[in-house]
Amino acid sequence: MVLDSTAAGGGPGQPSRRRDAVISLPGAGETFPLLAMTSARQFHLVLVTAPDLKTARVLAKATLRARLAACVNLIPGIESHYWWLGKLERGKEVLLVLKTAQSKVAGLEKLILARHPYDTPEFIVLPLIAGAARYLAWMTASLR
Repeated sequence: MVLDSTAAGGGPGQPSRRRDAVISLPGAGETFPLLAMTSARQFHLVLVTAPDLKTARVLAKATLRARLAACVNLIPGIESHYWWLGKLERGKEVLLVLKTAQSKVAGLEKLILARHPYDTPEFIVLPLIAGAARYLAWMTASLR
């Protein structure tokens, strides 16, 4: 996936506005317009699973209080299937979707790994490409 655009400057610490931005999917021969979108390359989504809603809420609150995430969505009732200690396992979990900045990822990882009850907690970082300018500005302000 490629973001192609003409940038219009944002101020210091502000996301830059994009005009005429499109996403190109390699090999697909198509482009998709990003109407009124802003570059969000300094932001990331982080995925973490927790064993139950109580644990997920504790982790969410800790990350928000430390200003390591601007927002945390809790998605209960997911069913995970995975290999563990040589066996196929299945379990109910809660997925945390954390919205953060690149500059906060290392601290976020440290907090999650220190407070998570699993031996090997999921901590997956996904880059963002673009987002609504007002939402991205709110994220920037929330992470200060």
